[in-house]
Amino acid sequence: MIERSIIQGRGAKNVTMKGGQSGFQFQLRNPNYRGVQASLVDGIDVILNGQTYSTDAAIWTIQGKTYSLAELQRSETVRWQLDELATVTVPVDAPLPNGVHDLAVTVYIRRPYIPGPFCRSPFKASAKVAVVNATALTGPQLSVSTYSYTGDMYTLLTLEDVMADIADLGATGIEMLAEGNIPGYPQPTNAWQDEWFRLLDTYRLTPTNLGTWVDTTMWLDKDLTVEQGEAQIKHDLQLAKSLGFTSIRPKFGVTTMELDPHPIWQESVLRSLDLAEKLDIVICPEIHSPTPIKHKVTQDYIRFIEEHKSSKFKLMIDTGIFQTEPCDDGHEGIEMKDGKRPPFLEPLKVPMADLKAILEHVYFIQTKFFEIDDELNDLHIPWQNIIDTLQTAGWHGWLSSEYEGRREPYRGRDQVRRQHALLRNLLK
Repeated sequence: MIERSIIQGRGAKNVTMKGGQSGFQFQLRNPNYRGVQASLVDGIDVILNGQTYSTDAAIWTIQGKTYSLAELQRSETVRWQLDELATVTVPVDAPLPNGVHDLAVTVYIRRPYIPGPFCRSPFKASAKVAVVNATALTGPQLSVSTYSYTGDMYTLLTLEDVMADIADLGATGIEMLAEGNIPGYPQPTNAWQDEWFRLLDTYRLTPTNLGTWVDTTMWLDKDLTVEQGEAQIKHDLQLAKSLGFTSIRPKFGVTTMELDPHPIWQESVLRSLDLAEKLDIVICPEIHSPTPIKHKVTQDYIRFIEEHKSSKFKLMIDTGIFQTEPCDDGHEGIEMKDGKRPPFLEPLKVPMADLKAILEHVYFIQTKFFEIDDELNDLHIPWQNIIDTLQTAGWHGWLSSEYEGRREPYRGRDQVRRQHALLRNLLK
């Protein structure tokens, strides 16, 4: 994928140049309307966080080979095609920290058919780029849910684009929605599965959780039976195993505004535990706002764990339950009623002590968020408190980014980059 923006959202990172010099690298699409001989590239002005870098300082990488500007201008066989990105590297005094940085460029391309002083054509662009320094983590590991790319995936972004984005962050896990992101669900083709494993290998990603549904009231005149719920869970367990996932999240239909799951959940899950054990897949019901931790729903799940003593039934925590401020930005498909938010959009402010008390039962955490600003301030979720609690307790599971804010094109991918910059600053 090549974005319409000249400065691409993916590829902004720190590198080490020849001689150990620190460098900052980013990617550009060709701003011209046609591909050109690289000898027609006439330089680039770069302003990074207010500091100007000379045209001669920039190093160009085109078609996998690296050139100085002078080498580009002498070249006879190198081209910058419209469907290929150029990578530009400039020397910097020190690596850029995790965070959002201001980048402005003017790319100069000579166009011989335009006369005289107008031949050297400037193409200007600016962007806020999120830099994520992908150092190894020894505690919780980072994953990304494809839900974060809702609206962009399969319209602006292919599955490979999403996986390339996740790898570019330095994340090592990918969470998927079965019905949202697997073409042909419930029976994806062999060809799609082959491509899935090829992409996992290419981008060195590990499948984490497969989001699934048990739609207990999919018909107006009848509910699912226990047997039908069991069949749904068992099918999704098999699918998860075939695609390499280690857990599923069966979202049961609910019967109350506080998300009490349909009564068939216990027997349907119980009948599926033997298969979960055999396949080594964990079944993770989700603790999601407006259900706090000290609530009958959560406690019923914990009682189930303790009664049946199965390592294949654990909890998934959605960090929206720790939300401290309301977010009225986004939430497609949900409307206010009489000017009031639905209960699940009100901040619950669940205390960290409640999380600590149940961490032994938590297998997976969806790091739900809505917006992170240019200074890496999350406006709604208290990440410092959450990460401190997890690290103090020695919790080592997956943290999987789940962006649920506004859905303008490409906004989700930028926000995920910001969240990973923030999380990496906290994961010490």
